[in-house]
Amino acid sequence: MLTEELRASARRVWDAILGHPFVVELYRGDLPLGRFRYYALQDYHFLVWYTKALALAAYKARDLESMRAMLELAYGTATGEMANYGRLLGRMGLTLRDAMDVEPNAANLAYTNFLAHTCTYGTFEECVAALLPCLWSYAEIAEAHRHLLERNGVDLYREWASTYLGEEYRRLVARMRGLLDASGAPPERLVGPFLTASRYEYMFWEAAYREERWPV
Repeated sequence: MLTEELRASARRVWDAILGHPFVVELYRGDLPLGRFRYYALQDYHFLVWYTKALALAAYKARDLESMRAMLELAYGTATGEMANYGRLLGRMGLTLRDAMDVEPNAANLAYTNFLAHTCTYGTFEECVAALLPCLWSYAEIAEAHRHLLERNGVDLYREWASTYLGEEYRRLVARMRGLLDASGAPPERLVGPFLTASRYEYMFWEAAYREERWPV
């Protein structure tokens, strides 16, 4: 399948994501809370722009089913996932206003700009190839580290991670993958955006682990 070819093209990057210390420590339960707070605040900014990119992809869709899929994903992110984030932040003594006031770090800003550019100027299939690594990699991370989560003593981390093991989330991943697999698009056109987005996923975890700030 096309998405399997794309996944294979980014195997080295995805292996690095799966083994990243932020990911491993989070699922193991020994990630310092400060790092998770930093991640959550940065991720709010990312989700806002990810939603906008999904809406742009819907505009590029060539058929009703593809358009509906992107719009439903955008709506679900803007409503359900944002509501979940409000509750998550609240459990850490933070508010959505706190998240809105945080300046995105360099990796975050570069990633969201890449998605916006790709979904503005690329084809529908290129948009989906750029959007897919975020959705798909979280499911792979959860499955790869399920055994760690079973022994995770931090309720906040366990509840956050369990979302990506759920059947509903798996269906979202399968739906987006299905759009590409059924498209007949040439893989060589999609490897670039898929690999770049995968690299940005790694950079996002790395920035969160280091709690990166702008140098000046």
